[in-house]
Order: sequence, then structure tokens, then C-alpha cells
Amino acid sequence: MALLHRAELRPSKLDLLAAWLPGRSWFTGTAGADLTRVATCRFDDPAGEVGIETLLVRSGAGPVLQVPLTYRGAPLPGADDWLVGTTEHSVLGPRWVYDACADPVYPPALAAAVLAGAGQAEEYFEVDGRREVRPPTMTLTGSRVDGVEPPVVGAPQEVVDGDPTLIRADQVELAVVRRPAPSEPSSAPGLTATWPGQPTPLLLAYATLH
Repeated sequence: MALLHRAELRPSKLDLLAAWLPGRSWFTGTAGADLTRVATCRFDDPAGEVGIETLLVRSGAGPVLQVPLTYRGAPLPGADDWLVGTTEHSVLGPRWVYDACADPVYPPALAAAVLAGAGQAEEYFEVDGRREVRPPTMTLTGSRVDGVEPPVVGAPQEVVDGDPTLIRADQVELAVVRRPAPSEPSSAPGLTATWPGQPTPLLLAYATLH
């Protein structure tokens, strides 16, 4: 489960992405246009220390773009090339925001969603001592591969930015589709998403087991 805070971020996530996205090779959108948030979901960090959130955004009239992010309370050593930016959280203080593909907490969570249908974390607020659940804005569907345990995935051995972005680890290669599209028939385990206004499942990620 993901505990959320009613907080202000300066700069906001979309402001950070508006500055960062145009520098990506896979960026497609309208130059200088405001970003629109389409849908989001979160995965759990078992240690409860790192926020893991996938944002689907659109720049102007461009296509939907997938941007998985991690939020940390301190810099991630060796990950400067994957830093999206820093922001001030009105409750938690300074936060370092990274492209999640290079953050060691993300691949295990993504592998579990793709291979075991682990789904997304339930998001909630604490309000006067009670839990207030925030309804999800998109629905994830994994392949639920029978008899396959999600591989133990450590820190990525290699991350190749592009569309898809490839995350290579010991037992699996994960592909993050930056411009989600209708899923083609494939033998590879995959993760799809739908959201209001998008009833046709779009492919977010797939996995190749070694």
C-alpha cells in the first residue's frame, strides 16, 4: 500500500518532466506545450523508503508517454545520469526524482507486475486517524504466468534508454514501452493498462526470461 500526503511540490512533477522530457530520444509532443497528466499508478517498495510511481502524460497533441519515476529522500549513488530533478515536498522535505528504470527498487516491482499479475499498490491518505483510499486512475493487467515465480532482480546491470527502454538484470530483461500502443500477439509476458477513455489495453512493458 502507498501512503500519500496532501502536500505541495515545488516544482511540481509535471514541471520537472516538462524540462526533462524534451531531452529524451523517445520524446514526442508539441514543443513548449504544457504536459497533461493522463493516468498514474504506484508500486510498493517493500522497505517503504522509496516512492515508485508511473505517470502517463501527453505533451500538447502528442501521444501518451510512459514515465516511471522514483522519489527518494537522498541522492541515489551512481545515478546522476538518471536524475529527473529535485523538488521540495511540503511534508517530506527535499526529494530526489529519478527515472525509475535505473533505480534498483523498480525492476523487482515491474517484474512482479508483468510475470505474476502483482498489480498496483493501493493508494490512501490518513485522515483524522482513518484510511481514505484514492480510487485508481488506471487498471493494470499482467500476464500471470502459471508456475513462474518472479525472478529475484537486483540492481540493473545495464539500462539502455530508448523506446522501449531495456532493463537488463541477471535473470530477466524488462522492456518499458515509452509510447504505449495496442498489444500485439506475443509469447512474451506483458503488462497492459486501460483507463477512462482508453478501453483498449495498451502495452506498458514486457519481459524476456533468461
